[in-house]
Amino acid sequence: MGDADGGSAQGVPKVAEQARWTRARLGRCGPPLDLLTAHFERHIYAPHAHAEFTIGVCVGGSEIIDYRGGHIRSGPGAIVVLAPGEMHTGGPATPTEGYAYRALYADPSLLAEGTLGTGTPHFRDPVLDDPELAAALRQTHTDLAGCPDPLEAESRLPWLLTALSRRHSTARRATDHVPGAQGISLVVRDRLADELTAPPSLADLAADLGLSRYQLLRAFRTTMGVPPYAWLAQYRVTRARGLLEAGVRPAEAAALVGFADQAHLTRWFRRVLGVTPAAYRNSVQDAGRS
Repeated sequence: MGDADGGSAQGVPKVAEQARWTRARLGRCGPPLDLLTAHFERHIYAPHAHAEFTIGVCVGGSEIIDYRGGHIRSGPGAIVVLAPGEMHTGGPATPTEGYAYRALYADPSLLAEGTLGTGTPHFRDPVLDDPELAAALRQTHTDLAGCPDPLEAESRLPWLLTALSRRHSTARRATDHVPGAQGISLVVRDRLADELTAPPSLADLAADLGLSRYQLLRAFRTTMGVPPYAWLAQYRVTRARGLLEAGVRPAEAAALVGFADQAHLTRWFRRVLGVTPAAYRNSVQDAGRS
């Protein structure tokens, strides 16, 4: 299942075959999760299997996959879910048409969060039609492949994988009600604010509170309206504003508030305030001299 932004059902742009791996981490010291961005014109995979779930979103062209004794076909917008340990191959659906997809390789436990039971979720149909979830998976994959922030990965990926399992597997969904959600959220918020340069993992926070990670995410999103990484990014922007007003340069401010680099600060600063950190710093300094 490769990068082909602008791909369509008519085909994939004619570019060199490529495959790019990115390793995200679920929390600062948490387990890794691999992301693959791939575009192939002719490549056919040898039969192989993965220990993890393979979850892909086709973004261009069409692929034929040999799976469970048959053939499945994916086109743009389709989600493909291949179970751990299942032998499979993949190649272009036609000799003249390439295929492109984004995939992630998730431990089975990530798909069991927010469901009842401890077994591996079973997907009867490996090709899923769910445009909303496909778009969310594709966007999250793109964002994390470009900047795999550990807290962002842990806030977004388990949430989406739970949604995938609850919508399309045979697993039964657990209750969404989390008693004391507001109090839980305030504890998490304060921990993130206190440790903004090296925030704890959500798994560790959940364990400290006697919750599952999904319960913590549910409580926080319900109370705060955003996932933990988005709240922390906005809090970091607020802290960075004060530093910029004091004359600190954007690159130094980014490091002091916990952003990975100046580009990450700039991305969030523009999202929250509509200007770059440099432009903001210049404007407040100009105002101070007038």
